[in-house]
Amino acid sequence: MAEKHQEHVDAVTVPAPTSWPLLAALGATLVFAGLVTHVLVTIVGVVVFVVSSVGWFRDVLPHEQHEIVPFVAPALRARQVVASPLTVEHLEPGGAHAHRMRLPVEMHPYSAGLWAGLAGGVAMALVACVFGLVAFGSVWYPINLLAAAALPSLASASAEQLASFDGFALLVATLVHGAMSLLVGFLYAFLLPTMPRRPIFMGGVVAPLLWTGLVWASLGIVNPLLNARIHWGWFFASQVVFGVVAGAVVARTERIRTMQALPLALRVGIEGGMREDSRGQDDDGRNA
Repeated sequence: MAEKHQEHVDAVTVPAPTSWPLLAALGATLVFAGLVTHVLVTIVGVVVFVVSSVGWFRDVLPHEQHEIVPFVAPALRARQVVASPLTVEHLEPGGAHAHRMRLPVEMHPYSAGLWAGLAGGVAMALVACVFGLVAFGSVWYPINLLAAAALPSLASASAEQLASFDGFALLVATLVHGAMSLLVGFLYAFLLPTMPRRPIFMGGVVAPLLWTGLVWASLGIVNPLLNARIHWGWFFASQVVFGVVAGAVVARTERIRTMQALPLALRVGIEGGMREDSRGQDDDGRNA
């Protein structure tokens, strides 16, 4: 060991680089991806995972693989750091220039998400009913089609059945549409303040486009019958209307500042901190 250390006195021994962990992660991902795609994807994932695991273990057992990395020449090394007696001024969070503040500094109230979800949901429902009247002469077609997401029997129903009134389907569609609208409305209230430029465009066009693409890509695998009945042009138009209306409602509300600039005692509501602040105000009032 002494001779080996003496031989590499101008070098350092480090673990050898390996790509086996990356391939093992890829194999594990393919295994789970095959559960929602095809069994061949799972088989390929198992093979990749097993081969990469064997290669990985061979790199560390029975002895770890290492490589010798020479030191940088003394002339090229960085100079020794000399401590300075000078001090620096520490900036406090929320100072004059909002040092180290987490975005957003201001956010919309929770009620903005509630009203945005309700307004966007109503506007989206109107577009869907117009589509039903134009394409099938009935407002019940899009309602029953939405209920088909929770009622598999409606996914295989005929166009005449979907165009007729169904009380239970109306209840299911109302619950599904209302829950989704409120959820997305709250998301808009939370996310739009993080978009300093063109929040209405991001919420009214970009987000609906991404959501439409996600639903189109996944629904063909999860529910092909329902996927074949959806008119994606009208679907995207309804999403845009929801995004524009919900974004406009959120944008019109007044923002409130977050509590991140306040001391920790005030943010968590510790009674001692509040008493100290109140006692200081009382003392000021008595002294005044």
